[in-house]
This record gives sequence, structure tokens and C-alpha cells, in this order.
Amino acid sequence: MRDTMGIIYTGDSNISLQELTLRRSIAALPFAGRYRVIDFTLSNMINSGITNVGIITQNNYHSLMDHLDSGKQWDLDRKSGGLFILPPYVSHDNTGWYRGEVDAFHSNMSYIRRSSQTYVVISGSSMVCGLTFRKAMEFHKENLADITVVYKEDKDATKEELSSHTLIRTDENHRIWDIEVKPSVPMSDKVSMEMYIIDKKLFEYLVEECAARGQYDFSKDILIRNLDKLRILGFEHDGYLAKIDSIHSYFKTNLEMLEPENFYDLFEKSGPIYTKVKDEVPARYGENASAANSLVADGCIIDGVVENCVLFRGVKVGKNAYIKDSIIMQDSEIQERVILDNVILDKNVIVRKGKRLMGQESYPVVIRKHSVL
Repeated sequence: MRDTMGIIYTGDSNISLQELTLRRSIAALPFAGRYRVIDFTLSNMINSGITNVGIITQNNYHSLMDHLDSGKQWDLDRKSGGLFILPPYVSHDNTGWYRGEVDAFHSNMSYIRRSSQTYVVISGSSMVCGLTFRKAMEFHKENLADITVVYKEDKDATKEELSSHTLIRTDENHRIWDIEVKPSVPMSDKVSMEMYIIDKKLFEYLVEECAARGQYDFSKDILIRNLDKLRILGFEHDGYLAKIDSIHSYFKTNLEMLEPENFYDLFEKSGPIYTKVKDEVPARYGENASAANSLVADGCIIDGVVENCVLFRGVKVGKNAYIKDSIIMQDSEIQERVILDNVILDKNVIVRKGKRLMGQESYPVVIRKHSVL
């Protein structure tokens, strides 16, 4: 797929993530012990052979830029192509604040035009999945599609879960004939993964046309308005998929990584997931420590009991502490005799001796970064 460039739009913002996205974008959210959410979309592109990737940022992007650095961990620090971080800027034609994905693409059209590739893979940054785009690209070319939408049929999803997605309906020839954007009454269980394949020249034309008419939403103004004019097809992904758009989905998705089949599907089936490497000593367990069914990153020191948890780098768990069904981010300290159940601690949180925090699976307790309890 050297004839394909990738564009990742990280401007998604969601107040449902509360304290977790006060100072970071969804793309920069820590995930599964040592990763960030953007690692999955970016690694999927690298595993597909895409070597020219542009990442469009909008707000709270400093931690994201620090994480991505030069792109070396993804083999994108190269002379030809590589990683391009595209922060917002103010000019005569650009206000610095994007009104939608199409506005973001239009503001960065100079980067898109000077890229020599023939096709574009467009993706949001809130989906967690493991795939390569090779089969989707073969499908796109063989079926002479103008636009290919990657989707996942989720028959087990509730109506509330489906209502937070963009849904599609296809015919027997894979052609999309209806699209619903976050419907209150969903009529389909085919979830758009916000990943699209399109010819670059056609993409440039559609973006310019939308910008000229003051249209800024990709799903509504490019896809829905052109269902009858363009050949828009759906390609089904049959692996694991999760969307990080709320505290509940973030909590649930992290804990789902404790199930071996989900972990294998996400981290091994379609290729490795790359991330920024940090050298730490291995996790250390004290004489009375116990850890069951948990992801424990390097640098952790455990002297208490940990069950069904995700512990990021450098977490300290004191003696006689008991942590269950919780997510503890980097460099947090849980002191002696602390009890945590259904809790999310952001980075560098200190929970002092004897404290107790109890949440629920559907509504975990969230403690913001650098808090001391």
C-alpha cells in the first residue's frame, strides 16, 4: 500500500469523558497498561504498509505530540513520507478552529495535494481495533468503489450503544443505501468504524466542493449527500472493535483486555501494536502480594492484592491494600490499607492510608490527574 496515504483526525471531543480529557485529546488517552488510543489506528496503518501519515490535531494536543515525537517507534522518521503532525493555525483562510472533519481536511489541503499517493485512508482516532487495510483496499479496487466504508456488524449491541455511532445499511452487493448518524431509534446494527478508503483526486474534489458550500461534516455532507451519485460500498471487519467515547466505554474496553481472546485479537492477530518505548525495571511483587487476572506494566511495585485490574507503569500498591476491577494510570500511589473497587485513577494520583473508594461497573469513580486523597 505504498500508493496510499493515511489521515487521522484527532479533533474528536466528548464531554462524556469528563476529567480524562480535560488536558488531553481522546487520541492521547492511556490504554491497556502502556499504550495510547491512537497507537491502534496508527499501527494499523503501518502494518498495512502505509508510510505517509498525517495526524490532524485540534485541541489539547500537547500530550499527543509528546507521545508521537518524531514517529520513530512506528518507523515513520524517514526522508520520504513519514509522520506529519498538523496542528491548527490561524491564517487568512483558516480561523484555527475546525467546524468539522471536512473543514480540517480543507485547512490542510496543501499537505494532501503535495503527497504523491493515489489513494487516501481516512480515520478517526477513537476506535480501538486491530486490522490491516490490505483486504479493504483489494475490495475497494475489485469492486470499483468510489468510497469504501469499513464497518462492524454488532448484533449484541444495545440500542443505547448503537445510538452513539454512525450506522449504515447495505444491499446484497455491499452498496450502502442508507446512513444514520447517531440515531435515537437505530434501524441497523452495522457500525461505521469511521475509516474510509477513497481516491485522492476524488477526495480533494469533494472536500473543495463542501468547503465552497459551507458544509463541514464528513458523514452528512460527503457520504449521505452522495449516496445516489457515487458508488459507496461497505467492507465488513470481523474482529474486535470498541469506541472510546464515554467513561463507561473507556472503563469497559480496558477491562475487556483481561480476556485472552480480546487481547489476542487486538494485539497479535493483525500485527503488533507499536507505542512510545520507556525503559523501566520489571514489576516487583512483595512477600504478601497477590495479583490475579490483571495487566501489570513494568515499573510497578505491588505489596497488596490486585484483582481484575489494569495497572500502568510505575504504580505503587502498599501493604494490605485491595484493588479490584480498577484502572490505575502511570505513577499513581496506593498506600497501605486502601480499598478501591470500580475506580479510575488518572496519572500521579496519591490515595493515602486507609481510604476507601467504591464505584459501580456502570459508573466508576474517576479521580483526576495529580489529585491527593
